[in-house]
Amino acid sequence: MIKNIVFDMGKVLVNYEGNKVCHHFIEDEAERKAVSAAVFDSPEWIFLDMGLIPEETALKKMQARLETDHAKEMAALCMKHWHEYNLWPIEGMKELVAELKEKGYGIYLCSNASLRLLECSHMIPGIEYFDGTLFSAEVKYIKPQKEMYGHLFGRFGLNPEECFFIDDVLMNIEGARDCGMDGYCFADGDVTKLREVLLRLNESQPAL
Repeated sequence: MIKNIVFDMGKVLVNYEGNKVCHHFIEDEAERKAVSAAVFDSPEWIFLDMGLIPEETALKKMQARLETDHAKEMAALCMKHWHEYNLWPIEGMKELVAELKEKGYGIYLCSNASLRLLECSHMIPGIEYFDGTLFSAEVKYIKPQKEMYGHLFGRFGLNPEECFFIDDVLMNIEGARDCGMDGYCFADGDVTKLREVLLRLNESQPAL
């Protein structure tokens, strides 16, 4: 029996657009593309999600790829404010989380995210209903590594077979299944379809 629903964050609870902040601060298209690539398409961005590098060090490495002082300044500005522009709630998710909580499910978060997001959890729709949150940078592993799921189960005392995971990346769902937690790939972003899947989890027929 499923007792807990585990959500990913980006593109599940909140929309994420990696370079939206660049469009806000940078007018020149060529510079905007260069800064976006240097910051959001960088290996340091992954290292931040894994908690392996501080933001100050990551920014210096990102800036080193840029040719002009102005571009370097824009990289710093975009890094400082990215969470304010790149993330915004997905419509209908707060209501769905509240509905699941009302039905008695435990609600948890398991997300590949940097330590910055620990300070921004108020941006997550329905965060007041969550029983626990886990960000990859806290434990220095990322999905679909089995250690990430192991930390989730261990920290909150969860039985994997009693959990159901929602993520937009199929590889992450497959990783969860390898650890005993079934799930649903939310790649299409259809909240109505997701609600139908979740609300029939414990019916006689298997979940999708």
